[in-house]
Amino acid sequence: MLDNKKLFTELIEERLRNVDIPDQPKTLYDPIFYTLSLGGKRIRPNLLLLSCGMCGGDPNEALSASVAIELLHNFTLIHDDIMDKADTRRGEISVYKKWNSPIAILSGDAMFAHAIKQLNYYGHSNKFGKDQFIKLYELFVDAVITVCEGQALDLQFESEIDVSIDEYVTMITSKTAALISCSMQMGAIIAGTSEENVQLAGKIGSEAGLAFQIQDDLLDAIGDPEIFGKKTGGDIYEGKKTYLSILALKKADSKQKAYLIEHLQNKNKDVKVVIEIIQLYRELGVIDETKQTIDYHYQKSLQYLHNFGHSDYRDDIAKLLNLLTKRDR
Repeated sequence: MLDNKKLFTELIEERLRNVDIPDQPKTLYDPIFYTLSLGGKRIRPNLLLLSCGMCGGDPNEALSASVAIELLHNFTLIHDDIMDKADTRRGEISVYKKWNSPIAILSGDAMFAHAIKQLNYYGHSNKFGKDQFIKLYELFVDAVITVCEGQALDLQFESEIDVSIDEYVTMITSKTAALISCSMQMGAIIAGTSEENVQLAGKIGSEAGLAFQIQDDLLDAIGDPEIFGKKTGGDIYEGKKTYLSILALKKADSKQKAYLIEHLQNKNKDVKVVIEIIQLYRELGVIDETKQTIDYHYQKSLQYLHNFGHSDYRDDIAKLLNLLTKRDR
């Protein structure tokens, strides 16, 4: 039995190592093993297990779902790196750079299939009803569609100058927050709790996901590249819309706005321009306001969390969320 919640990450890692993924063909599966070996924070599977426990379920029964959500997350990262032409991931060479784009696409597709396959456990086990299995499956598939919609908006926004904060929040709600919300909801469904609690768990994940993505935008600009695993200002170099760039355009005067539009749209920037843009973010108060927004969403997540009765699982979710507010990678 799972009786020590501090061991969740260790158990998730063990289950990931033991996923029934073949060795051959190596060109298909080596990139998957490589991706999983890079580690990661395992936030989504941990939240899924903790949500299950908080809602009165047995986290043991949620392990297959936790592996499914982590495989799905890593699949999106492999494909994201291709679209972003990112050379590194978690401080190491990205899959598409280490192999090539066709192999990365194919390996990502295979990882996605293996993610869905993990949900078969709930269809075959007599511990779960047909309705539970259908809810899990539909929630998982809908989350994938939502993530794809968010990624499509992210790509679309790259060529648009006038993107509002609301539009950006809609995009990251789909691209990032949806999967964290899905994780919390899946844990609740496996626990067999009420629909009201399932929706409430989803709100915890959605607010945490918004904070997480905006924090990622912030760390891209001011984080230590040795710790964060990406070069400083990577989003600026790539011309990606971020919470910071959109807020800066909103707060800038006409001269500053013209400068930002000219350089943010240009993907051939030198280091000097990137440093100047980050300095402008500071001067406009964008860094401080972004930090406040991050804290707002994390606090909102904690408010939803405290609608659940006291338990060690609820406390552990609160600790994890508080830890995320202080993350530097």
